[in-house]
Amino acid sequence: MNKLMTAADAVGYLQDGMTIGFGGWGPRRKPMAIVREILRSDVKDLTVVAYGGPEVGMLCAAGKVKKLIFGFATMDAIPLEPYFRKVRQAGTLDVMELDEGLFQWGLKAAAMRLPFLPARAGLATDVLTHNPELKLISSPYADGEVLLAMPALNLDVAFVHVNRADKLGNTLVTGHDVYFDHHVARAAKQCFVSAEVVEDKLELDAATARFSTFERSLVTGVVAAPLGAHPTSCGPEYGWDMQHLKQYSDSANADDGWQEYVSTFITCSEADYQERNGGTERISSLPLPTF
Repeated sequence: MNKLMTAADAVGYLQDGMTIGFGGWGPRRKPMAIVREILRSDVKDLTVVAYGGPEVGMLCAAGKVKKLIFGFATMDAIPLEPYFRKVRQAGTLDVMELDEGLFQWGLKAAAMRLPFLPARAGLATDVLTHNPELKLISSPYADGEVLLAMPALNLDVAFVHVNRADKLGNTLVTGHDVYFDHHVARAAKQCFVSAEVVEDKLELDAATARFSTFERSLVTGVVAAPLGAHPTSCGPEYGWDMQHLKQYSDSANADDGWQEYVSTFITCSEADYQERNGGTERISSLPLPTF
């Protein structure tokens, strides 16, 4: 029952051509320590499913993404993820671009082991224009309403970052928003979680049990990754690192920007990565963004 493993162990489950999903939302609570491990690996031709942030841009910049299924790709204060922008404008990326609601509906269909869910979202919009594979369906009841049939976004592997976990696979998300991580976990054949803190066994009571949003039976592996969401935020522990995100964004405009970013922040250990970002004390004290 001990599911503890390293990030490299988790990434070792990936194979070329898999469909993988990421929890989090834009620049919030992304499993970036695992993303960096994917960047160090040889895996390629991935279909990536995400409410996208820097994980999407980095994997695109590294040439690991064959297809992207997404609701957006943003770093909030930097509205459009810069490396995503480059491949999107170059027309080199196969995409399924959805609105946020349909994207959630696709994850939920997969989580419920359904082939699709009917929706009104997307009707009479460019979602249908740019995704001709999406189909319409008529209600079998007396109303006969025509609806969009959002297909399930089935994942081979999901990666989610949480605040606390235990070796059994129990997880707690204690920030202000759990996003749709529970759907991501349930939509996948295998789910790997990275956690700020990993304990032997979580002791839950009525006050904390609500922070456990998906079942431990869904979790294949648990990775201890303190500060592992950096440079994205992980409330309430730390905010996003806008200094790092700006440096990353600026690198997209330089001729050798990606190679320089990789040599500085990817081809090193996580301990070195944190030191190159000012150390654990600086990262853990990054202020949470205010909206």
